[in-house]
Amino acid sequence: MNKQSQLGKGLPPVCRLGLATRGNTSLDAEDVHMAFERGINYWNWCGKPDGLSNAVGELGAQRDEVVLALQLDTLDSSRDGILRALDSYLKELDTDRIDVATLYYVESEDEWRAMIAAGGAMEGLQQAREQGLIRMIGLTSHQRRLAAGWTASGLIDLLMIRYNAAHRGAEEDVFPVTNSLGIPVVAFTCLRWGGLLKSTAGDPEGFVVPRAADWYRFVISNPSVSVALMAPNGKQELEVNLSILERWQSLSQEELTAMKQHGDRVHASAGTFP
Repeated sequence: MNKQSQLGKGLPPVCRLGLATRGNTSLDAEDVHMAFERGINYWNWCGKPDGLSNAVGELGAQRDEVVLALQLDTLDSSRDGILRALDSYLKELDTDRIDVATLYYVESEDEWRAMIAAGGAMEGLQQAREQGLIRMIGLTSHQRRLAAGWTASGLIDLLMIRYNAAHRGAEEDVFPVTNSLGIPVVAFTCLRWGGLLKSTAGDPEGFVVPRAADWYRFVISNPSVSVALMAPNGKQELEVNLSILERWQSLSQEELTAMKQHGDRVHASAGTFP
């Protein structure tokens, strides 16, 4: 199981376990720097001032060792709106560039068409890339088949999609497309909002629910995933997640099967969702 992946030209290799903030998690800059010292250099920022944004401004010469991804709100999908937002974020982060500017939660064909229309968000991102303000254009979605089609358009450099043991549809709907195109995939919701850490009524006798680090290991065990994002709430959760770095190895077939089965039980007990 490879520990690092290469996302794009001019970017440093990144650890396949990445760090994200959601706006409701409590990591301070010291925690983020500690993760960096342990090798975590793909940082996904939510766009709200927090410990991660503070840490970016403190990197100094080490900034070139981090791949910084930014979630861009798609409510304003105009070219000028995107450029204004990028300018504001660059000032907030005290950096000269965003490595991956991600159109966040694009969930319908209408949204996509508005973004790629003349004067739309895509035009703004392409202009920003030409100016060196961003390096890659990403897109985040829950809609697997739509996202796969948008990725095949040639306008997207990176796709961020939900993937975990309870949501494995990307294996059929997304990964064949991204693999063929050589497009990196960043997986989010790797713990299924914490559901995979809980037991279910259908668990077999003696079954021990795997730790968070092992659920991230499950995601990274799929070679189609370039980065699995964690979003720990506090230093303690971060330390638990980072334990994967101490035993960086693939899961056995027996472990993978047991985790898929638990994922199916979690899926079945959580109601209807794709």
